[in-house]
Amino acid sequence: MARQANVAYGGQAVIEGVMFAGRHVNVTAVRRKNQEIAFYEVPRTSSPNILKWLKRIPFIRGIVGIVESAAKGSQHLNFSAEAYAEDETSPEDAAPKKEKWSLSMILGVAVVGVLSFVVGKLVFVSVPAFLESEIFGRAFDNKFLHNLLEGVIKIALLLFYLWMISKTPVVKRLFQYHGAEHKVISCYEAGDELTVENVQKHSRLHYRCGSSFLIFTVLVGVILYSFPIFSWDSVWERIWIRIVLLPVVLGISYEVLKWTNALRDVPVLRFLGYPGLWLQLLTTKEPTDDQVAVSIASFNRMRELDRELHPA
Repeated sequence: MARQANVAYGGQAVIEGVMFAGRHVNVTAVRRKNQEIAFYEVPRTSSPNILKWLKRIPFIRGIVGIVESAAKGSQHLNFSAEAYAEDETSPEDAAPKKEKWSLSMILGVAVVGVLSFVVGKLVFVSVPAFLESEIFGRAFDNKFLHNLLEGVIKIALLLFYLWMISKTPVVKRLFQYHGAEHKVISCYEAGDELTVENVQKHSRLHYRCGSSFLIFTVLVGVILYSFPIFSWDSVWERIWIRIVLLPVVLGISYEVLKWTNALRDVPVLRFLGYPGLWLQLLTTKEPTDDQVAVSIASFNRMRELDRELHPA
């Protein structure tokens, strides 16, 4: 299977399915309760000129991409949530329910996707700074060590949170579809034919994953906050500095993610992406063959529509 080397495809797991973003269309495939695969296809609209310009600027393009991805992901998550809720509330479905989200809960997650990301990041930068100041604030004066301990607390909270939610059946299945998404992209990038057997041979970990982005925000923050110009005299000043610098941290972390992906085939430098891969051990799970089949269907449909919309 010949691959398009210039296209770096990406996607995300949704409820009982996978979304893939193509050059001209975004496609979600979900497995319905009757075992049929349903598709949701959204042509990509042209961005305003100002956004096109911003997406060419390093360190700024990452922030624009994050906002666009969150909005796009919420739209597709909404589709998968509605399909899931429809299956679970079907009157002819008499089977006992093992694990259910209410429709309002699922739709709430989809609708507030962007807002949740922003609020979550604010909490994620504020709480560790506050905890480190309260626990170690008077123990020593070395600001870099304080920042390092703050980073350790951030990582510990992140790992604990991911571990806890991964124990729930619904999120575990979501993480399995996340693994299926990675495997399909890796199989395609390797030039292998997209069959369930071939896809399952590939790793569920991928250098370009958004989970890696999370860990890079912590590491970048430790370094950035340690510059003397960002010193603080109180815990509230410390938290305020983190909030103001949040866009800077996000922009730099996005570039780091791109660099580690570009360097993943360089033996001496590929280890730079390892922290992100290690985090994916929590955010991805090994998928079943049925889940891989859904991911393949989504990817193939996306590429088919890409060719139809803009023939080469």
